[in-house]
Amino acid sequence: MTPHPIDTAVRQAREVMDGFMVAFNAEDAEAMRKRWFNFPHVRFHGGRVTIMERPEDFHSTVWERLGEAKGWARTAWDYVELVDAGPDKVHFRVQFTRYRADGSAMGSYKSLYIVTLQNGLVGAFRGDRAGQMRDDPCASADCTS
Repeated sequence: MTPHPIDTAVRQAREVMDGFMVAFNAEDAEAMRKRWFNFPHVRFHGGRVTIMERPEDFHSTVWERLGEAKGWARTAWDYVELVDAGPDKVHFRVQFTRYRADGSAMGSYKSLYIVTLQNGLVGAFRGDRAGQMRDDPCASADCTS
């Protein structure tokens, strides 16, 4: 029996979420640009909107480890919950935590991630960070996970 198109979209979207996190933690900007993001990539954070129009616009201040991101070692999903899905777009309610090398948490953040199918690219995504739970290393910076 052939899987339902929405079931397939949800499975592929979840694979994207996990692949994105692996690439993010590996600081693999090329994978982020070519595989895990659709462009334009739109983010809502800290009262601002950031639009990365093209792959070459992608950057992550978390990787620079400056200011409040100082000491970042990795990020992990706390949960990824399906909110809604269609054959070309899946919405996840998520929470992720940033950690230091010693394993201590820097902060946990809730967000809405929208995984989309665009131009035949399965699962590239954009995310909107909804808020912080504790110390926000990106409150005054333009961070991506």
